[in-house]
Amino acid sequence: MITLLSIIRVYWLPLSLFILTFITILSLYLLESLPFVPGSDKSHHFIAYAVLMFPAALKKPKYLPFIGLFFVGWSGAIELIQPYANRYGEWLDLAANTAGIVCGLLIALVVNRVFNDQSRANYKNNQSEK
Repeated sequence: MITLLSIIRVYWLPLSLFILTFITILSLYLLESLPFVPGSDKSHHFIAYAVLMFPAALKKPKYLPFIGLFFVGWSGAIELIQPYANRYGEWLDLAANTAGIVCGLLIALVVNRVFNDQSRANYKNNQSEK
């Protein structure tokens, strides 16, 4: 698990850009009708934006608040553009996106705390054995 987290921390920017591009394409892709996908529309928004925020929040760059605000602004822009792409722009989608961003941030903070504490404990145990 720690190796996966290290990979995410190293490649957080390309990973975040890929996820943002994927969300944007899925949100603006022209469709005759929306496909059936299990779960509610709001839960999809929430999960997508939590996943989007997680890599940046895990890395914790000094400009993290601006990244979060950018993601909120981007999702708002998507909601404004969607009516022109045969979709529906909804303010509740923006709220779900924002809640997902906050949740992704909180999950990353918890993961950082748990695994950094675990890493420190392992390091101290290894030092005391020497």
